[in-house]
Amino acid sequence: MPFLDRRDAGRRLAERLQAFRDENTVVLGLPRGGVPVAYEVARALKAPLDVIVVRKLGVPYQPEFAFGAIGEDGVRVLSDDVVRMAHVTAEELTMVERTQRAELQRRVARFRRARPRIPLTGRTAIIVDDGMATGATARAGCQVARAHGAARVVLAVPVGSHEAIRDLAGEADEVISLEAPRWFDAVGQWYRNFGQTSDDEVCDLLCRATERAPGPVPPPAGDPPLRDEEVTALAGQVSLAGHLTVPENPVGIVVFTHGSGSSRHSPRNRYVASVLNRAGLGTVLFDLLTQDEEAHRARVFDIELLAQRLVEVTRWLGTQPEVNDLRIGYFGASTGAGAALWAATAPQVDVAAIVSRGGRPDLAGARLTSVRAPTLLIVGGRDDVVLELNRRAQAAMPCESALAVVPGATHLFEEPGTLEQVAVLARNWFVEHLAPTGSDDRDGSGTSTQ
Repeated sequence: MPFLDRRDAGRRLAERLQAFRDENTVVLGLPRGGVPVAYEVARALKAPLDVIVVRKLGVPYQPEFAFGAIGEDGVRVLSDDVVRMAHVTAEELTMVERTQRAELQRRVARFRRARPRIPLTGRTAIIVDDGMATGATARAGCQVARAHGAARVVLAVPVGSHEAIRDLAGEADEVISLEAPRWFDAVGQWYRNFGQTSDDEVCDLLCRATERAPGPVPPPAGDPPLRDEEVTALAGQVSLAGHLTVPENPVGIVVFTHGSGSSRHSPRNRYVASVLNRAGLGTVLFDLLTQDEEAHRARVFDIELLAQRLVEVTRWLGTQPEVNDLRIGYFGASTGAGAALWAATAPQVDVAAIVSRGGRPDLAGARLTSVRAPTLLIVGGRDDVVLELNRRAQAAMPCESALAVVPGATHLFEEPGTLEQVAVLARNWFVEHLAPTGSDDRDGSGTSTQ
């Protein structure tokens, strides 16, 4: 057996991860067993330690055999092959997920009590577990890290099955495993001492890590953004909260309008915004309703009101010296797409491009026939109803438009790799339509749409 216990495994794994010591790294343990390993890695790399809470979805008659996993922020990963092979019914799937969702919420409340999540935007996230059999929980952890804006995701384990490591090569930017046996039965067989890790031990290690490194983490390497801060804008008598990020030498600015039930803290929108920032685009994520207004569902679906607020936010951008001469784009999600298209027809604003993610452009109604800004509609291939609504909306718009269907994606783009495809499509569309003619390609990726 190669490892005495999880702490021994963590110290040995840290030796393989020394190359990340000088990067802007956050080490993320998968509770519970991954946290003692991650603690040793974080200590050796002198990096902050946090957790990504995920729960395995096990076959009812064999719980250790995972057919999927769930994570924070609604992440859900299923293995269709395992579901089919194990004959897991829809009722069994729902029952298992309901039980594990409750446990996930309990653990989130316990581990994050009086301890906020460490920001991942623009940083390297090293996700650590004590081992990897099927890789379902690790896959969910990678998706959560990307949704929170991690620039690079590294998955590191002391031991993992050869199949899981191969399958996860496309999920993480890098997969590191000290042992990768082809014949793999269970993680515990690779440890001499593999006792259960308790909630108390997880909380204790997180507290000790915080005490060890209480100071702030240095900013990412490279040029810092001109602005990266919370802002407010007035819309009539209402003060709206937002977050503005302006990179060095910006080539355009994109205003995000989220859908019902979301906010400027949406991890999906924040992830897309981070991709745009790295391409030289400024971003501003605004809440178009106050907290009191959001309590009234009628306001959430009042597209005309949301569009009017978006117009005011756009005019506010004209008062900001770092961005007032940049071309403006709108990124709308869900009902926010209808508001973005409506607002783009207002004479007070000049919008150069629009992207809709899983949007409801049909909610713009008769205003669709007045949209002139080039518009990209991105829809999941399994989001049948919304896909049809987008097709009809595109037919009604006289402007340049494109419909991009992401294969295998549902409405929230939770499936592996689908949100990344959304971000690339949006980045390319905005760079093409917002950047000044002849501007350089910031990341060398080109600007062709798919």
